[in-house]
Amino acid sequence: MKRINLLRMTAGVVTALLSACSGNGNLTVSGLDPAAFDSTINGKKTQLYILKNQNGMEVCMTNFGGRVVSLCVPDKNGRPVDVVLGYDNIRQYADTKNSPSDYGATIGRYANRINKGKLTIGGKQIQLPINDNGHCLHGGPTGWQYQVYDADQPNDTTLVLSLLSPDGDNNFPGNVKVTATYTVTSNNTLDCKFEATTDKETVINMCNHSYFNLTGDFAQPGTNMVLYINADYYTPSDSTYMTTGEIKPVYGTPMDFTKRHPLYQTIGDTSWQDIRNAGGYDHNWCLNTWKNGKGDDTRVAASLYAPNTGIYLEMFTNEPGVQCYTGNFQGTGIACKHGIKYPKHVSVCLESQKYPDSPNKKNFPSPYLKPGEKYYSHVAYKFSTK
Repeated sequence: MKRINLLRMTAGVVTALLSACSGNGNLTVSGLDPAAFDSTINGKKTQLYILKNQNGMEVCMTNFGGRVVSLCVPDKNGRPVDVVLGYDNIRQYADTKNSPSDYGATIGRYANRINKGKLTIGGKQIQLPINDNGHCLHGGPTGWQYQVYDADQPNDTTLVLSLLSPDGDNNFPGNVKVTATYTVTSNNTLDCKFEATTDKETVINMCNHSYFNLTGDFAQPGTNMVLYINADYYTPSDSTYMTTGEIKPVYGTPMDFTKRHPLYQTIGDTSWQDIRNAGGYDHNWCLNTWKNGKGDDTRVAASLYAPNTGIYLEMFTNEPGVQCYTGNFQGTGIACKHGIKYPKHVSVCLESQKYPDSPNKKNFPSPYLKPGEKYYSHVAYKFSTK
């Protein structure tokens, strides 16, 4: 049984640290130097891929972790604004000891948390690695965000990332073949399609983990952004960020974003246990767009708006839930993209996914994938101004 281990990852990081460079080539609209992403990690080449349309939208991605590094869209005055957090070089992305992050990553096998790293498949209990408050988070310590995807860019608007996750990868069963297709459309949408097959029954739950700040100022908290979530219910969690198994209504609580409002109005309400436990928002909402085991990706699942730039983000997905995370662990003092040190609550993540710990909670939508079946997950982030 083949396993990816931490020793191998460490060697890959050292290679990246030694080989990453900053050249003098043309910069992207977002101010990135593509040469700073040319490297070798675990024997595979990394680079920066640039997607763009005719409306001035530009998305820069690296195949290390399938990460969105920058995402530029026009603001209400037509000025290009980068709206995602990240680093401006492969060295920091690869240095998991000094600058760990899931910035912009294509997450797998299992986005979010699995309780105590335990799951049962075919009557057999499997112990996954523990890497977050006693739980398995984002596929374990060497999840897909730390792997180098194979990349193919057929045109200016599309990047196709593929990965073979071997049987036993972080103790997950099955050889899983994965494809993640990112497309910049003509209406300023970043469209993300995740597909996978397996040769053994397994669990899979993918997402994109971009940290959005639509204000154009990453040096300030983003709590003036206005959030909407199309969900009447959410899943409470305990002090270790693990879902309790309950599904509760949002009405009359600080978890209610059915009426859009700026984050600052409720994010500091520590009288509410869920917010107190997380130090802000880090919870799953049960989307109203999911009904009878099917998601409607033509209806808005969530939205985010920055009044100062006029940039408006709408999210669409076929998944049953969205994990909204408000950068509660930012404020580390690490210099990030363009040297900016991000403060706490600088951003909002809108992660489309199955509910956290779905393998262990029968009342949650199932994350299991069997041989002969095809996993398909879709999320689209549409940008406009108002």
